[in-house]
Amino acid sequence: MRTAVFYHAGCPVCLGAEQMVADAIDHSKYQVEIVHLGENSDHIGDAETAGVKSVPALVLNNQVFHINFGASLEDLK
Repeated sequence: MRTAVFYHAGCPVCLGAEQMVADAIDHSKYQVEIVHLGENSDHIGDAETAGVKSVPALVLNNQVFHINFGASLEDLK
């Protein structure tokens, strides 16, 4: 099963997007992983490697989809 990773920082924009994205993804095709970078800053490097520039963002099939603009990764460091 493939993984869809949703990165966020816990802001209201991120939390709203998290619920919409997590509910919309076909769970028979993707395992959804939610990563709160504000609480798990050790995953910021993973997000950068995947190409994430700001959160909220979804990484799906090695492509980054930036959703709105909550915070840049630089602000989370």
